[in-house]
Amino acid sequence: MMQQTLKSQQLKSISEPIPDLRVRLNRLDRLLDMMLEYQEQIPIALAEDFGHRCHKVSRFSDVAAVFDSIHYIKKNLKKWMKPESRHATPPFNLIGAKAYIQYQPVGVVGIISPWNYPFNLTYGPLAIILAAGNRAMIKPSEFTPRSSALMKTMITKYFDTDEVAVFPGSADIGQEFSALPFDHLLFTGSTAVAKKVMAAAAKNLVPVTLELGGKSPVIVSDSADLTVVADRLWYGKLMNAGQTCIAPDYLFIEEKSLEDWIQISKTSIASMYPSVFSNNDYTSIVNEGHFNRLNRYLDDAKDKGARVIEFNPSNENTTERVHHKMLPSIILGATDEMLVMQEEIFGPILPIKTYKHLDEAIDYINNHDRPLGLYYFGKNKAEENHVLNNTVSGGVAVNDVIFQFVQEDLPFGGIGPSGMGRYHGIEGFKTFSNPRGVYKQTPLEVALKIVRPPYGKLFDQVLSTRIKK
Repeated sequence: MMQQTLKSQQLKSISEPIPDLRVRLNRLDRLLDMMLEYQEQIPIALAEDFGHRCHKVSRFSDVAAVFDSIHYIKKNLKKWMKPESRHATPPFNLIGAKAYIQYQPVGVVGIISPWNYPFNLTYGPLAIILAAGNRAMIKPSEFTPRSSALMKTMITKYFDTDEVAVFPGSADIGQEFSALPFDHLLFTGSTAVAKKVMAAAAKNLVPVTLELGGKSPVIVSDSADLTVVADRLWYGKLMNAGQTCIAPDYLFIEEKSLEDWIQISKTSIASMYPSVFSNNDYTSIVNEGHFNRLNRYLDDAKDKGARVIEFNPSNENTTERVHHKMLPSIILGATDEMLVMQEEIFGPILPIKTYKHLDEAIDYINNHDRPLGLYYFGKNKAEENHVLNNTVSGGVAVNDVIFQFVQEDLPFGGIGPSGMGRYHGIEGFKTFSNPRGVYKQTPLEVALKIVRPPYGKLFDQVLSTRIKK
């Protein structure tokens, strides 16, 4: 079925190689209509998949965020579609030759989307893929089956299968999907799975965009207001209970500020979540497997000498937890020998490392895999520039966390083990387009005769203008 759908979509792409602006806007408008109709069902499906997920959070992260993306794309699409003028090479540019780029659709794009924000991380990329004039096939995560089923219902109602098609199902279906000869493949998920996806795609020379994760660090300067840091950091860290690819994964803070940080964190978390297990605003861990994995991180850290502090604002009985809700916690004395510092956490756990000099933090970050996100808190501009100029990451937020993702005019993606390629904004449009170079020769035939045999003195003069330092 998947192969048949791909073949059908590719044939349609051939018959309609470059959809005009009207066609693309129509597809985006249908995407908007679809989201409007199902805006109430989306939070319900997500809550069922997670065991508990706040409907307001889901409307914010998986509904409103998609609207923001589509509206931004619609506003800029006409401009993006215009040919991009380039400089023609001398000497013919002086006598009428022209060069430009025509952005063409690549064809059919496969989307393998994750479970943590399934609608956001499916329909957000889908919008820019459709804007670039492509067709799409979607494989949503098997970890969120109700959301995946709803996704198929939504797409089937608003799009012909020759435009967009959804294939829910097991990991086996995902493996088959990643091996299809798409014109481009977008994968969002873990680095380990990305290696398998990329290997499968390579057999058909399918270009890939990988949006992964990794361990996004936070550097807290002694110039920062710790109360502001705590409120902003814990908001981002605990959104979706830490199940966010750009969530802060570990934190560097000066040794002298550590104890203050612990107390301020306690106050900050309690202000947002006066309780955890009985709190409607706090999300559950998606399933038992991930819940057990996170507890294994805590046990491993304790066994290897770390101090673990759990934040339980209302002293709830942990034996009476609801679903797979997990208390926020910090790990003091975290080392690279601990599992929590070796793997992406994807949960409400924050290891803390201390430093005496800023370069200690920078050196540590640079000696590990390049992260998807990097965060700096402080009021010292020179220090801020020092961090920006001496680290490499997919993106950065200064004096906040995760909000770089919702800046529609900024490209989003990773580097190295945290990903490759970009989407969002003009960079996303270009990712899913073929930048076809077009050269239009001068109409002056007499000028072209200069470079044809028999070669004479004029040919030598033309060469001499080009061969120089």
